Amino acid sequence: MSQQQLLATVVHALEESGSEYMLTGSFASSLQGEPRLTHDIDLVVVIPENSISHLMASFPSPDFVLDKNGVHEAIRMKTMFTLLSVVEGDKVDFWLLTDDPFDVSRFGRKRREYALGMQLFVSSPEDTILAKLRWAKKSGGSEKQFRDSLRVYEVQHDRLDMNYLREWVVKLGLDEHWARLLQEAKP
Repeated sequence: MSQQQLLATVVHALEESGSEYMLTGSFASSLQGEPRLTHDIDLVVVIPENSISHLMASFPSPDFVLDKNGVHEAIRMKTMFTLLSVVEGDKVDFWLLTDDPFDVSRFGRKRREYALGMQLFVSSPEDTILAKLRWAKKSGGSEKQFRDSLRVYEVQHDRLDMNYLREWVVKLGLDEHWARLLQEAKP
């Protein structure tokens, strides 16, 4: 199963279970900026407790590894859990939506788009930029995260809500990273 097929299977399972989701991370930045190879799919999700059994049934062993207790714990603690596709070794990280104001804002701004041969909810380009800059800062300056944000900015520049970006740059304390992005950008 390719990553694209894995994503389609996950999106179908989430939608059938009544769960909400948003594609984010490197998959989103590859769609909105410069494509690059990634070994995981990141989704921000809201999964009702009564949807867990449907989710578990959608990814049976031995083809997949999905720990039911880990899923319950992640939902309870609003953390994350991972689905592993055994044959290919690809993984899907499910990040539970938190009460963090930025997480709530970006989840509310997700867009339904046709991408990768399917309809799916994707992080807005502005939120992809901000999330990547945030990860760059948290990781002590990850060039990969910074480059992803830079490429999304360059490709999407004419369509970006600059007021929204500037507002969240300040709120998230990303001034230094933002200044560097603006300096290096070639829109």
